[in-house]
Amino acid sequence: YDPGFAIPILGLARTRARLTIVCNPNSPSGTMVSPKVLEHLARRLDGRFLVIDEAYVDFADSHALGLVRKHSNVLVLRSLSKSFSLAGMRLGLCFAHPEIIDGLLKVKDSYNLSAPAIAAGAQALRCADWMRANVARVKRTRARAEQALSAMGFRVPPSSANFVWAALAGCNLGPVAEALRRCGILVRHFPLLPDGLRISIGKPVQMRALFKELRPLVEPLVRAASDGRGRGRG
Repeated sequence: YDPGFAIPILGLARTRARLTIVCNPNSPSGTMVSPKVLEHLARRLDGRFLVIDEAYVDFADSHALGLVRKHSNVLVLRSLSKSFSLAGMRLGLCFAHPEIIDGLLKVKDSYNLSAPAIAAGAQALRCADWMRANVARVKRTRARAEQALSAMGFRVPPSSANFVWAALAGCNLGPVAEALRRCGILVRHFPLLPDGLRISIGKPVQMRALFKELRPLVEPLVRAASDGRGRGRG
């Protein structure tokens, strides 16, 4: 991905890899690639496999399942860990053409899922209305979080997941993440992406607690960055 988290379609196609994997929505940015762009990539791969990991797609406004019918080299992966809240069950789904599924079944472990996981997954799929209602609540809270973080000075790309990416260019936010941890608030900080935090969307009361602790931590960083830009222009 480039700094704006745009997917490098031509670069991926030029590698001529036998297997290309795209996480969509992406982590940690939460950004989304349109099905039209993914279809363009699938065509450019000339029959080589494109796996689209849609673990967070229930929080998005589009998906790539339609590409499975149109392109025999496309596989779509889904998870019940996120929108269905079954992370501990390690339960997922794969959609692909029948011949691909048959090949996967030949190498799949005979008992790769436990009986409780299967029972929980089957029941969860019967409760899709609950899932959709919960996703709608998360999306409303996510929109408010994006606004609040942007108002603090963060760069927040539009998220299609159950988390947001909040970045302050040129600032190492590791100390901010550690300070929040001491307050009992956990956010993700990645050493390879030091100027950002991945913030999961919680209940509104949890998000208010986060913003209360986060605001005084980032205000001096934003002021320092602003002063530095001002001196640079002078």
